[in-house]
Amino acid sequence: MTVTRFAPSPTGYLHVGNLRTALFNFLIARKAGGTFVLRLDDTDPERSKPEYADAIQEDLEWLGITWDRLERQSERLDRYAEAADELREKDRFYEAFETPTELDLKRKKQLNMGLPPVYDRAALGLSDAEREKLRAERGPGVWRFKLRRERIEWHDGILGDLSIDAASVSDPVLIRADGQVLYTLASVVDDMDMGITHVVRGSDHVTNTATQIQIIEALGGTPPAFAHHSLLTGPQGEALSKRLGTLSLRDLRAAGVEPMALLSLMARLGSSQPVVLARSLDELAEGFELSHFGAAPTKFDEADLWPLTANVLQDMDVSEMADEMAALGVPEALASDVWEVARANMSRRSELAGWWQLFRDGAAPLVDPEDREFVEQAFALLPEPPYGPDTWGAWTNAVKEATGRKGKALFMPLRKAVTGRERGPEMADVMRLLQKKPTL
Repeated sequence: MTVTRFAPSPTGYLHVGNLRTALFNFLIARKAGGTFVLRLDDTDPERSKPEYADAIQEDLEWLGITWDRLERQSERLDRYAEAADELREKDRFYEAFETPTELDLKRKKQLNMGLPPVYDRAALGLSDAEREKLRAERGPGVWRFKLRRERIEWHDGILGDLSIDAASVSDPVLIRADGQVLYTLASVVDDMDMGITHVVRGSDHVTNTATQIQIIEALGGTPPAFAHHSLLTGPQGEALSKRLGTLSLRDLRAAGVEPMALLSLMARLGSSQPVVLARSLDELAEGFELSHFGAAPTKFDEADLWPLTANVLQDMDVSEMADEMAALGVPEALASDVWEVARANMSRRSELAGWWQLFRDGAAPLVDPEDREFVEQAFALLPEPPYGPDTWGAWTNAVKEATGRKGKALFMPLRKAVTGRERGPEMADVMRLLQKKPTL
């Protein structure tokens, strides 16, 4: 059984970078008929907020990314304490008391000597009496995992064969001085207990993976299959991290991005496959392969979402817009015709309101000064509605006979005067939906 997970921290809203991780893990489970776990990393009581936890679930549901199980790390603190005790018994966990200032001085000294800035394990040389003295003076220390100084090797599902020399990495802090369990320990214990078979996450976690493999083995577990996808950049290769606040899923949703447009882009971005609009998550899962992705930073441009969103709308049936039609007051008898004419000229759902307003009330005419007299004469030749599919042809023929204008000089001023736009649907289709006679 394939079991994957997405483990966001409820300390803010999900953004496109988070989505990439969630989607990859979801598609792997969906393709294999396995289990997808949503696990909230909420062990930080100060930064984790219920409203963010709710928002994470709302955003995933909007995209159709459903989970088979919901877990909260805040409900598993006793289990992490058990794992910590087990590491202590195995002599793989030790308490350290250095202050941040002391650690910074040590790092600077090592760098000046041309050495890697790795924790020197000074805490391991403390006697029991020295520990008690430091504990009395400074309070509880942090708890570090004692790495075996050997090369850690694994096969990455995207990056290939990887190895990291544990001697080049500091013993990781797994429990802070205030008792808060950190991600590295909680994630390992959860992955073991929940039977996680595949972990896909950003390439910034590669070093974490090396240390977690040793922690898993120290606790008697078997490491899952790891894969690390590239990080997103802006369209010019610039760091995206400063813009992630404006690329939250709820902001993209509010802007009018369609779920399948966003999912289709994120499922192919950075891979050897072209981005094409998928019709469903099942279709995305069927063609999803981690081996298609590379290690190079992946450029994300929000502008790429809009052609895909327009394609989604063009493929939609009027029944999928029933709520929007009802909210705008579009008569049921006109709904199909309104949608058929408007959808090919929309880049987001919110634009339907503008088209219905045009059909219902008319538009603010767009008339060049040199065309005003011509338009006045043309409007005088237009009868009162209702209009039919032949109205546009009959009217423009009459105007042509009366004014002598033809071609673009005839049709463009009339389009602009009737619709207030230079481009749009066929005017024959627009005319038959007009509820009022256009005027200046």
